[in-house]
Amino acid sequence: MSKGNGIRVAALGDIPPGEGIAISKVITGTSDDIALLRDTDDSVHALDDTCTHETASLSEGWVEDGYVECPLHSSKFCLKTGEVQGLPATRNACPHRVEVLDGEVWLFPGESP
Repeated sequence: MSKGNGIRVAALGDIPPGEGIAISKVITGTSDDIALLRDTDDSVHALDDTCTHETASLSEGWVEDGYVECPLHSSKFCLKTGEVQGLPATRNACPHRVEVLDGEVWLFPGESP
């Protein structure tokens, strides 16, 4: 089932607050897997999963107060915009639009949030 260009990729309960999960590029049709990241306020955001500094998965990072911190070298990215908020990364991560409807997480790959 799809909603416009959206893909139902998870239930909200599949993503623990403060954590993330990766959605395969096979499902999303994107060049990278996409990290679904649930902030501590229960909002859900999506960024390309691979850190722009070195090959590490942002879905395995720490999510808190509007940011995700890469588990490898602690680069920080804004959940809403993908903007770098902490070195060593210098390139922004690509954000994707997400909607949570009735506890279901819908991803709109390639659409800006």
